[in-house]
Amino acid sequence: MRIVFMGSPGFAIPTLDRLADEHEVLAVYTQPPRRAGRGMREAPQPVAAHAAARGLTTRHPQSLKTAADAGALAALEADVFIVVAYGLILPPNVLAMPRFGCINGHASLLPRWRGAAPIQRAIAAGDTKTGVCAMVMEAGLDTGPVLARRECAIGDTETAANLHDRLAELTADLLGEVVAGLPDILKTQQPQDHAAAIYAPKMTPAEAEIDWQLPALVIDRQIRAFTPVPGAWFTGPKGRIRVRTARRGDETSAGAPGHYLGLDPQGGMRIGTGAGEIILDELQPASGKAMSARAWLNGNPVSVGSAVAMASA
Repeated sequence: MRIVFMGSPGFAIPTLDRLADEHEVLAVYTQPPRRAGRGMREAPQPVAAHAAARGLTTRHPQSLKTAADAGALAALEADVFIVVAYGLILPPNVLAMPRFGCINGHASLLPRWRGAAPIQRAIAAGDTKTGVCAMVMEAGLDTGPVLARRECAIGDTETAANLHDRLAELTADLLGEVVAGLPDILKTQQPQDHAAAIYAPKMTPAEAEIDWQLPALVIDRQIRAFTPVPGAWFTGPKGRIRVRTARRGDETSAGAPGHYLGLDPQGGMRIGTGAGEIILDELQPASGKAMSARAWLNGNPVSVGSAVAMASA
């Protein structure tokens, strides 16, 4: 199968590897390089760097809407475009180019969690299962017919980082099977129930602020959904503190929300919530390094029963 692969972040790499091992990848399209790091140096997208290391042709146009970029893509005469977290809109003329269409790998059980942040939203909502879908792309956002899907459970302590990696591998397996089944698998496509659609907009730093009045169950989901980025946070005595790792504690605890209740046997800080307690294991002060909760307490002594979380400005 002659494939053009489109993807940008690390999530797409397992799928690229699977397809490149089994088919002819004519070109790999990614978003343009971005400036990152302290020196703000321009760096290629993770997929671009990985594809180049494999000796694959890489392209990173600003968009696919110009006649020149669309013409270069059409000239490849691909059988199918496989898209995984590409991040750029494919205009109608591009969607119509390959003879078997454009197939997208999406990290949710569509129509639930259409959009940019399906993994984080699933955890934050308390979903007990999720999965991946192979979808025929059309003009709408994640609205196309589904060719195949795979389900998986969401663990009680699973973070977005853990689930991201599992779903990346599951996406690779699913799309590998779908491409191998072309063109017959196109006959199995099932339309989505648009009335049941739920959207997953990108998470914002403001959403990551912890409201200690909420139950520990909800706060735990929030922390796990925002790990590693943008990172759940609260305002401490000396400024913003990012929560790196945490867990639920005693569900019957009646400690005041946002107040320090003492150390647990593993050295974690017990913090009261609206119902139960959260145990903070690793913290990162603003402009500082990550450290254990005990180490943070050594530099910021707090007496039991005192407030650790302050009202944000």
